[in-house]
Amino acid sequence: MPNSDRKPLLLDFEKPLAELETRIHQIRELAAENGVDVTDEIRKLEARSAQLRQEIFSSLSPMQRLQLARHPRRPSTLDYIQAISDEWIELHGDRRGTDDPALVGGIARIDGLPTVIIGHQKGRDTKDNIARNFGMAAPGGYRKALRLMEHADRFGMPIFTFIDTPGAWAGLEAEQLGQGEAIACNLREMFRLDVPIICTVIGEGGSGGALGIGVGERLLMLEHSVYTVATPEACAAILWKDSGKANLAAEALKITSWDLKNLGVLDQIVPEPIGGAHSNPLKAASILKQALLENLAELTQLTGQQRRELRYQKFRHIGVFTEISA
Repeated sequence: MPNSDRKPLLLDFEKPLAELETRIHQIRELAAENGVDVTDEIRKLEARSAQLRQEIFSSLSPMQRLQLARHPRRPSTLDYIQAISDEWIELHGDRRGTDDPALVGGIARIDGLPTVIIGHQKGRDTKDNIARNFGMAAPGGYRKALRLMEHADRFGMPIFTFIDTPGAWAGLEAEQLGQGEAIACNLREMFRLDVPIICTVIGEGGSGGALGIGVGERLLMLEHSVYTVATPEACAAILWKDSGKANLAAEALKITSWDLKNLGVLDQIVPEPIGGAHSNPLKAASILKQALLENLAELTQLTGQQRRELRYQKFRHIGVFTEISA
């Protein structure tokens, strides 16, 4: 889990809250030094801080939610695995000569139940991000993911996927190695697996890079995560030749969990601690674990054929709309 003792990285909309909390801390220190009782004043300021936190995080714009989804301290796939599993064995390699660090996976035991967990892995700092390619998986990463999913299907283990990527790696070498084919193959093969598949967007779900491990009976999203066909910056650059209009693009793209729930793409919004998952990673992991196990309990009541049909119908109904004649 991210180290909570480190100095917090503040986003612009968090600064008024940070200033108020700094003021509370200073009053406490002064009161302790001078032996003054300021309990009532502290209580009022703490109540105001809680109210302000609630106001800020309940009215974020799509672009502000994207900032939260990209927060450097936001828990990653390996953080969640560490927090929710009793035992974890990472498995490496696609059996074709590569082991992509941007996409991790392995076998975990959660409350005694063997599962396979696969997810994108971003870095915690610049050096780590470069090593992980900023969570942008190469073709070998998607082939590794498919190998692990086939292993899960063979041994009857449910699959949890954690999505957190701005998109698949779009470099020349990735295309030469068959990026499009690797993602397309995953899409096809995930539809035929018999075991339960629950996909969760834990941060940034971008384009085909997210879809490559995103086919399942249930799609969950953490409250402040985003899921989009292209980043708002890329969309703005394409439509208006100006990436500075990313705010407009973020509004139009409907990238937030609430938008996608209303559109029928998303099955469940997983609440985050007020302040975002990075403000209390252990609590965020506990909430996520409960949501995963509740959904899994429902899906295990179905047969493999029923799960495949549910998966198929879920994606067939995405984008359905009704025309109203004038």
